[in-house]
Amino acid sequence: MRHNNAVLAGIILLFLFSLYVALPVDHPTWLEKAVAWNSDVPRDLKNLTLGLDLKGGTQVLLEADVPPDQTLDAGAMSTAKLIVERRVNGLGVTEPNVQLQGDRRIIVELPGIKNPDRAIETIRSTGQLEFVDPGDAVLQSGMIINTTNRPNAVAEAQKAMEEGLMEERPIPYPDRVFETAMTGDILRNAVATQDQYGQWQINFELTSDGTDQFYEYTKEHIGDQLAIVLDGEVLSAPRINAAIRGSGQITGDFTKEEAESLAIQMRYGALPVPLKVIDVRTIGASLGQDSVQQSLRAGIIGLVMVLVFMLILYRLPGFLADIALIFYVTLNVTVFKLIPVVLTLPGIAGFLLSIGMAVDANILIFERMKEELRAGRSLRLAVESGFSRAWPAIRDGNLSTLISCAVLYWFGNSFGASVVKGFAVTLAIGVTLSMFTAVYATRTLMRAFLSTGGQRLLESRRLMGY
Repeated sequence: MRHNNAVLAGIILLFLFSLYVALPVDHPTWLEKAVAWNSDVPRDLKNLTLGLDLKGGTQVLLEADVPPDQTLDAGAMSTAKLIVERRVNGLGVTEPNVQLQGDRRIIVELPGIKNPDRAIETIRSTGQLEFVDPGDAVLQSGMIINTTNRPNAVAEAQKAMEEGLMEERPIPYPDRVFETAMTGDILRNAVATQDQYGQWQINFELTSDGTDQFYEYTKEHIGDQLAIVLDGEVLSAPRINAAIRGSGQITGDFTKEEAESLAIQMRYGALPVPLKVIDVRTIGASLGQDSVQQSLRAGIIGLVMVLVFMLILYRLPGFLADIALIFYVTLNVTVFKLIPVVLTLPGIAGFLLSIGMAVDANILIFERMKEELRAGRSLRLAVESGFSRAWPAIRDGNLSTLISCAVLYWFGNSFGASVVKGFAVTLAIGVTLSMFTAVYATRTLMRAFLSTGGQRLLESRRLMGY
């Protein structure tokens, strides 16, 4: 019983923590930063993360911009997916959904995005950053030039401008190829900040190898221009005032959005394969809000019906199971926030289905407990036997469901069916947590009730429901 009391204390503490996280209240910054995992942006724990069908936003379909007969390098699209995901995370988009579709396409879902054009440009840009030696030319921001790393940048820009995919840019040297002194590989980090006058700039740090390379170049070219070029477009062309070692700044007439976008592209590197936008869909949030309200109403009604059913059919054990079920729902919501899980309508359906499976486990336990009592077992032995002998059936049933979830997740991930993937994720989480709450939480509550003078109540056939 000493062990059971320790487990009960742990369950109570876990319930209180999960209840605090699950409630739609403001949480301390340290907690939101602690659960942000690899992101520098604190996670909003006040609300659940909703998908496009519930919150609205933008869905972008990207495709590798290479000839159909060209074979992509192994892992190129997987690497591109990771970089795209990091870029949109850096934009502050609330939990974007980025996944591969086939072997040449990437689907990007941006719930609640306010500036889709800027986001799309940041996503698809190859991010080829170069430090270019202008020679005797005078370069300015906005110019398009050819470089030794991108000798066809001018032709690509002209085509994009003709197709209306890019704003007009000056092309002062259409036939000249400028020498690339260094590439963005020398950078360790880049962050958008404001200077003392409120002007936006990008502070960058250099790698150990890049520090020496950058220092040697700037030492030999003091007083000369050094053009900072991204994808053939001159971002800034400042003059070198002194030899630079370790860190520096990119200055220019940047807006906040432009500075942050550039810093993201620099920080997360170049895409291994160029991407083009195949389709952009904007999904309104009005239908999503209506769906959220209806889903919430359906979930509450369903949960109340299940609680009442357990209470009527199993009386006192059913009441203890109801407490465990409330703990289960709270724990699910907490996990959804902490991972986080992007909830869609199919995802909510998976969660509601898992509630039924959690109840199913309790039914197996209690029915087995009744059989033991009818066979003349003592109450304490009937309780222990009910849980231990029902466990194989619960384990096998939930394991088969988890295997089905794995197949559905693979299907959704491989073919870009995000709705199937969302259903599989929430159902798998729910089934896993249901095994914990139905078996351990309910059993711990039963043991605690027996040890605190509740045995006489449990011995009543009316209260036990058999």
